[in-house]
Amino acid sequence: MTRNLLLISNSTLHGSGYLDHCEADIREFLAKRKTVIFVPFARPGGISHDGYTKIARERFAKMGYELSGVHETVDMKAAIRNADAIFIGGGNTFVLLAGLYQSSLIDTIREEVAKGKPYIGTSAGSNVACRSIMTTNDMPIMYPPSFDALRLVPFNLNPHYLDPDPNSKHMGETRETRIKEFHVFNDVPVIGLREGAILLINGDKMILKGTTGARLMRPGQNAVEYKPGADLSFLL
Repeated sequence: MTRNLLLISNSTLHGSGYLDHCEADIREFLAKRKTVIFVPFARPGGISHDGYTKIARERFAKMGYELSGVHETVDMKAAIRNADAIFIGGGNTFVLLAGLYQSSLIDTIREEVAKGKPYIGTSAGSNVACRSIMTTNDMPIMYPPSFDALRLVPFNLNPHYLDPDPNSKHMGETRETRIKEFHVFNDVPVIGLREGAILLINGDKMILKGTTGARLMRPGQNAVEYKPGADLSFLL
């Protein structure tokens, strides 16, 4: 499969601005491509699709790319096909996936990525690139037709993954506990992608980038830590 994916845990890292921490990775990933189609469906309130697109457009313009919102076009499928790259931003994963189904963009995105079109996801946009959205941290405030996502990769992610704080008095379940619950019913690897972590996928090659590392969890096995630079191609 010819695929080019940049799956980013978070769009904003503490102490920096929108996409600042991953700008170099985005520039290298997109290279000389010029046009980016943005899918703003993940933001259910507080900011409109137009407002969200404006933020993304201005940020990508600073990097030298022309970005437009898919909702601004008459033919969304054609907009996906005609752009040089796809960017799906963060927000609520359930709302995002419902929007992709409602707009009938699932198959179009899959087809374009299979041809090699670059796909960038942040947070929810990374979640929907996976097998399903069943390991998102988001509340199910909207019910998509299915939890099945784009299936661009054969695993699931947990963006914004948090390690237990030994000094915390919180007695609730940890992220790892929740993922173990998922594994009681699902035989799908899950990568806990900490904030600041990025997955770069080119064809059948996957490298962990960023600064914070990731945690791989599989049913019946102990979790395994990976540092930036690790080759995770075995998961593809």
